[in-house]
Amino acid sequence: MSKRNEQAAVLAFIAGAVVAAGAALLLTPKSGREVREKLGAAKQDALTKLKACVNKGKRGSHGEGLDYDGGDAWI
Repeated sequence: MSKRNEQAAVLAFIAGAVVAAGAALLLTPKSGREVREKLGAAKQDALTKLKACVNKGKRGSHGEGLDYDGGDAWI
C-alpha cells in the first residue's frame, strides 16, 4: 500500500468513527444526564482496571518486584 493510500485509509477510519459517534449520541433514547452518568461509570471502571494492570505489571507475573535499576530508559 502506498503512503497516500494509507493516509486516506486512516482519514476515512477517523471520519467514520466521528460520524458514528455523532449518530449514536443523536439517536440515543436516553437523556444527556443518563448518557453522561453511564460514560462516567464506564470511565471509572476502565481506570480501575488499568490501575490494576499497572500494579500487576510492577509486581511481575509472580508477585515479586521488578528490581529496576534505572538503566536503559526509553526517552
